[in-house]
Amino acid sequence: MAAKDDFGRAGEERAAHYLTANGFRVLDRNWRCPQGEIDIVAESAGTLVVVEVKTRTSEAFGHPFEAIDRRKAARLWRLAMAWIAAHPDAARGQSLRVDAIALIGPDPRTARLEHLEDAL
Repeated sequence: MAAKDDFGRAGEERAAHYLTANGFRVLDRNWRCPQGEIDIVAESAGTLVVVEVKTRTSEAFGHPFEAIDRRKAARLWRLAMAWIAAHPDAARGQSLRVDAIALIGPDPRTARLEHLEDAL
């Protein structure tokens, strides 16, 4: 696996721990379907939350949230619908939102973490 991929996976691991520590229940990680991949699917207080994780060593090329453009947002919503279709029992009766988590720093374990709820 490339160093960039390892870096991103470490960021996703940190994000999952952060969510769990803040009362979320992680339901799925790195869920794949023909349309793409969802980093994290979690549940919190009756809300199904699809989480996009962006890990960067710095903001030299912009804030990580800036990488989530309109096209990426639309894709995340399509992926959320695909996850719900594949897991109807887990999603039943819950509202849905898409969050984003940015980790900024040279080491994902100690990077600054920002959580943007209802990001898209």
